[in-house]
Amino acid sequence: MADFKTYLSERAQFIDVLLDQWLPAAETRPASLHQAMRHSVLAGGKRLRPVLCMAAAEACGGTKEAASFAACAVECLHTYTLIHDDLPCMDDDDLRRGRPTCHKVYGEAVALLAGDALQALSFELLAKTQQGVHHSHGDMVTELARASGSLHLVGGQVADVEGEGKELALEDLRYIHESKTAALLTASVVLGGMAADATKEQLQGLREFGAATGLAFQIIDDILDVTQPSEKLGKSAGKDVASQKSTYPALMGIEASRAEAQRLTAQAHAALEVFGPYGKRLRDLVDYLLARDY
Repeated sequence: MADFKTYLSERAQFIDVLLDQWLPAAETRPASLHQAMRHSVLAGGKRLRPVLCMAAAEACGGTKEAASFAACAVECLHTYTLIHDDLPCMDDDDLRRGRPTCHKVYGEAVALLAGDALQALSFELLAKTQQGVHHSHGDMVTELARASGSLHLVGGQVADVEGEGKELALEDLRYIHESKTAALLTASVVLGGMAADATKEQLQGLREFGAATGLAFQIIDDILDVTQPSEKLGKSAGKDVASQKSTYPALMGIEASRAEAQRLTAQAHAALEVFGPYGKRLRDLVDYLLARDY
């Protein structure tokens, strides 16, 4: 695990350098907007999605450099969703990645627009990925757009908002998690595979891996929200309970939720059989996500 943590740290640092380079400079007009974008993107975080993107490229015989634009694209898009999630009209949160949320520093209007700008930047970066034989820029843009639109990420957010204060059926909660979390995580690994010119069989394995890993990740997130303090999480703990949201622990209990996350992790491992030893880092990643405490 020490070797994997070094891998994770090195990949996160690689992404941080690129994001700093590819985001507009803080002094570029309008400065308030670009400062807000940089405030949220460069706040740190696990960089899970870009690391998964690069690990997927490596599993398909590519390099982290081949997936670098795609990896930064998914991180920019993910950060846009966090900025919007934290707004008063959504979760009304004031802590993210251990620092004040974007709207607390720059105001609601600039935060909203910073999220919009990051969404646009994500597609600009993605379009700079070098095309291979099997996957065009259009294929990659379609993949990310579908994952982040009304049928998945945004649609899941609507269902999440509408579900507050209600005891949801487990299948409805699963829909929210699959849409809000698993869809973008799946797109992250699929885009990494596309950047490495993955075969059809490899892409299918990545889709199955991403779907199982994304849902397991969100179940663990639900557990941590009720078992860890804000200082450990880097965001406000207990907000699911405070906003009366249905969660896996609320519907199933903590132990049954952990068991479901373990089942999904085993499913993710099975999806990686097509990669043989080249899937090692993806296997390490899903195990790390299951065992994490923040």
